[in-house]
Amino acid sequence: MRVRVLFFGMLKDIVGRSEDSIEVGPGWTIAAVFESYAERFATLRDRRPSIVFARNREFTSPNTSLSDNDEIAFLPPVSGGSDPVIRDPAGHVFAITLEMIDSRRLSDSLQRPEDGAVVVFEGVVRNNTKGRATTHLEYQCYEAMAIEQIARIGREIASQFAIGRIGMIHRLGRLEIGEVSVTVVATAPHRKPAFDAALEGINRLKREVPIWKKEFFADGAVWVDGEWDERLLESAAANEVR
Repeated sequence: MRVRVLFFGMLKDIVGRSEDSIEVGPGWTIAAVFESYAERFATLRDRRPSIVFARNREFTSPNTSLSDNDEIAFLPPVSGGSDPVIRDPAGHVFAITLEMIDSRRLSDSLQRPEDGAVVVFEGVVRNNTKGRATTHLEYQCYEAMAIEQIARIGREIASQFAIGRIGMIHRLGRLEIGEVSVTVVATAPHRKPAFDAALEGINRLKREVPIWKKEFFADGAVWVDGEWDERLLESAAANEVR
């Protein structure tokens, strides 16, 4: 059997490539594939406690058995061509883009006549991290999986709060100081659910979506260490059981 292996963020730097294709034997698991790379890259093994795995664009356990032509992804903690866009039948909008985000245009497309509240959250690139001057940022992601996760989060929020519509857009590539990296817009008849939905949207996006941030300084660059949401790990374990 042959499987495709994808590496993202700092893991791509460690192995020196963004993807690979390897032969696996009967009974191989994701953990076995990881071990085959860890034998060659000691730093990868050091990162193991913080790495989450995906199989065919779904979070899963390292003990998951593999099938021919599976796509496996090694995902470091989240920091939080064509542009993937999902326009939900309910009017929600979810997107990943290389272009500048137009929050006003997004909010105008979401607002309904019955909505008395439009809450817009913008994440903006700041000029420092803990006092260290930042020159610019770079965002990378597992696009096919990220857009599906953003849409999943948005739909769950729309069913949880009394809102009309929600929009979530994240930008990729190089961003300069002051530019918008992410926008979450929630519209609702009343302000409280709109505020609550927008806050929940950005919080979950930063914890759950496979997007990674690299910060650049005058004297170097670093990948920003994030933290996976515990619910994702529980979901991965549940997928293994099924």
